[in-house]
Amino acid sequence: MKHDEQPMTRRERQIMDVIYKLGEATAAEVREHLAEPPSYSTVRKLLSILEEKGAVKHIERDRRYVFLPARSKRVARRTALKHLVETFFENSTEGVVAALMDMSASRMSEEEFKRLAALIDQKRKERGDK
Repeated sequence: MKHDEQPMTRRERQIMDVIYKLGEATAAEVREHLAEPPSYSTVRKLLSILEEKGAVKHIERDRRYVFLPARSKRVARRTALKHLVETFFENSTEGVVAALMDMSASRMSEEEFKRLAALIDQKRKERGDK
């Protein structure tokens, strides 16, 4: 497992959510946006761990550390999804899609079903299937 693909704890994911939402944040700002926030020193420690994992980086501004995502949200989302698929669905794309459909099919509009079908058709064509 690459260093930046180490799984995150629930609290680490919450911190990443805050940083992605804000774009950048100090430890104090992260703490302000967390539900039931831990102590300031705990937030600083978790940010340090996230930096070691390669999830965040920091810059120094006005003698304070400002934390930013180390990779785009798109890349982070792919990494997290890959881990989820491997861990809970034995690398089965079909299993993931079936689980998502079980969860949300009753709320999906006809237009959403059409867009999904079009996406599947597009991926088949890109792969060379008929």
